[in-house]
Order: sequence, then structure tokens, then C-alpha cells
Amino acid sequence: MKFTLSAAFAPVTALPQIAIAADESGWAMITMSDHVVNPETLTVPYPYTPDGSRRWPEFTDWPDQLVMMGAYAAITRQIRFTTNAFVLPMRNPFLVAKAVSTISAISNNRVVLTCGVGWSKDEFGLLGQDFHTRGKRADEMIDIMKLLWTGEYVEYHGQYYDFPRIEMNPKPAGPVPIWIAGISDAALKRAARVGEGWLTDLQPAAEIVESIGRIKAMRREQGRDHLPFDVLASPSDVYDIDGYKRLEDQGVTHILMQPWHLYHPGTQDVGQMIDSIKRYADDVIAKFG
Repeated sequence: MKFTLSAAFAPVTALPQIAIAADESGWAMITMSDHVVNPETLTVPYPYTPDGSRRWPEFTDWPDQLVMMGAYAAITRQIRFTTNAFVLPMRNPFLVAKAVSTISAISNNRVVLTCGVGWSKDEFGLLGQDFHTRGKRADEMIDIMKLLWTGEYVEYHGQYYDFPRIEMNPKPAGPVPIWIAGISDAALKRAARVGEGWLTDLQPAAEIVESIGRIKAMRREQGRDHLPFDVLASPSDVYDIDGYKRLEDQGVTHILMQPWHLYHPGTQDVGQMIDSIKRYADDVIAKFG
């Protein structure tokens, strides 16, 4: 089992110090969450709470994930970076592929792109992207990015994207894993079909294990069950070492954790965040070798 530090909602000025502390204390990955803007009034309710309200307060810092990964690459040595999750279809596939390949090239390929299709119709509209075709466009975007990351001349002729032979360099320093985020049927099918991993929501362990079983079955049907597959999980009801080991036996490879909620609940103090990162590494991560 490996452990991923969630830096969601942390002050952006604290992120460099947080990343260095995690890198030095044995965390495997660091991740952030994704919003470009937050409308004052939502036209589509937030789908992951019973009443449709958002999980964060107004004026929370939402740094650009790809910019932060570039910064992390310059100040860390071994920790990997991922997204939690990156709303792929409200972006341009060429710009995303270029940014990710650049991060890979300068970091010795420590980047994993975890993609979702998003829920905020408001943001899609502001960024000039069609909300209703987001799933199908995401599938094409993934195909396009993988082609571009070869560094060779490639062409593509799809329903939403069509271009003649082009090349994009620098290419990544190695294969860039794409993990798929989401708990809908479409997300699980996408993870099985094209993903090298899956990101859960904050949900009970039993639901996570059930979804892993469904993904495994679909991967077998598609002849992909021999390929490596990671699961980054946020169990809402498991917090102890034995519980994590049981999840590991069921296919979970990474736990997503924000340790200051255990040691300093509600803190925005960078010193307390760093203390929590180090304490959790000693109390939990060290037990997994």
C-alpha cells in the first residue's frame, strides 16, 4: 500500500513546503483538486452531497494543477504528482498533452494524469466547451494525448477532433499513466477500457471493493486484466492499518489522505500541516515498509 497526500483546500502559498515535507517523509504521491472558477450560484447542484451544496467554502484556493506539478518537479526528488481529478473535457487536448509531457520531461516522469468528466455545466460554458458531449470527447482526448506523447508524427480522425499529421515534443520521459475518476457506470467502464487506474470518491470501503470487482470483470472481458492497474481510494469508514491492509488485499494500491484532519482538525497553519504529514508517515506509512 502507498499513500497519497491530498493538498486540496490548502493555502496555495503552503503547497511548496507541504510537498517538500511529503517528499522527505516517504509519501508516494501528492494531489490537488480541480476548479477553474466557482460560480456564486450553481445552475447544476453539486452531485456528491445530499443537499447539492459544495464541500468547500467560498474563496478557497484552487491552484492550477498542472502549474503546481511543474513547481513540485523543481523542488522535490521522488514524490509523484497526480490530479484529483482533472476535468479533461473542459480543456483543449493539445494544451493538456503539451503541459503533461513537459512536466514528465522535467520530473523524470513522476506525473500521473487522473481524469474525470466533471459535473459543473457552469464551468464548461465559461471555458467554451460542450457539457453534453463531455464523455465522448474525453474518450477521444485520451486517445489523442496518447498519440501525441509518442513524439512521432500522428494523425487523428474522430467525431469531435480531426487533424492531419503532426508531432509534439518534448515527449514524456516515459509512459504517462491515465487514471479515471468517478463512480458512475460510465466512469467505471472508461477505467476498465482505457485506464491504468481508478480514483474513488469519498465513500464506504464496501462500495469501493464492489466497484473494483466490477472493473476487474470488465477488464477481463476486454483482455486487459494482465496489465497493471492502480486504485487510489478515499474510504470514508477505514482509518486504521488493519483496514488498509484488507483494502490492499482487495486491489487498492493507494490511499488518499489529508493527515491534518487527524492531528489538527480544521487547521490552515502550515506548521501544523507539516507536523501532520511527518507524524502520519511515522504512525502509518512506515508500517507498510
